[in-house]
Amino acid sequence: MNIIVCVKRVPFTQEVDLEIDERKKDVRKDALAFVINDWDNYAIEEAILIQERLGGTVTAITIGFEDDEEILRRALAMGADKAMRIDPGDLELDGFVISRILSEVIKEMEYDLILTGVQADDDNCGMVGIMLSEQLGLTHAAVVTGVEPEDGGAKVRVELEGGIDELSKVSFPALLSIQTGINEPRYVSIMGIRKAAKKELTMVKVEHLNLSEDDLSQRTMIEEVFLPPETGGAEIIEGDPSTVAEEILRILKEKGVNV
Repeated sequence: MNIIVCVKRVPFTQEVDLEIDERKKDVRKDALAFVINDWDNYAIEEAILIQERLGGTVTAITIGFEDDEEILRRALAMGADKAMRIDPGDLELDGFVISRILSEVIKEMEYDLILTGVQADDDNCGMVGIMLSEQLGLTHAAVVTGVEPEDGGAKVRVELEGGIDELSKVSFPALLSIQTGINEPRYVSIMGIRKAAKKELTMVKVEHLNLSEDDLSQRTMIEEVFLPPETGGAEIIEGDPSTVAEEILRILKEKGVNV
């Protein structure tokens, strides 16, 4: 079973005061720490769990610069066999461009399964996995919370709305976008990362790929990034249960809620 996992390095934004950059197109990242995208961490772990049962290889791929090799080394330390970084040069990347680049590289590789995270922590977009599957002409399933490989394919559990799961079967080759909570990603030690430095890590440049100018043109544009407006604090309603209930109903009616 040969598995490819697409990963991304993203800024860690929890518990920090974010600032918008001067172009108002993104947040300032110069003072932020970077980590592997949370969803991708689960995808790497799931690939390794499948490999441990069925054998084969796991290859981690990212689009980024030299600093982004950090997450590839992490994937190798977790158990991936090979890693690849695609250098985008000065390209402006959106979901379409990322998926187009990945598809051009992956179509030349041998694989049975491709795993991505459901979405990216930095922009909250969840389009790359599905776009990639369409460009490669693959069967796909999104928001996967369970994978049971079997002959020629796998049974997958997909998370739907309202706490409902869907069980289905996909045939290989296929692409699955992995949801958090599908497993428990293993701990990566410093020693493991040092040993991972001996594993294969290759780099290719976008300009060496057979991609046209149209292939590398953005399809989505960010008009403006802004912080949410500050709002007032919570209102504490005091009194006996009957008084509190009446006050809640009054507030709801004032806000246009039918009660």
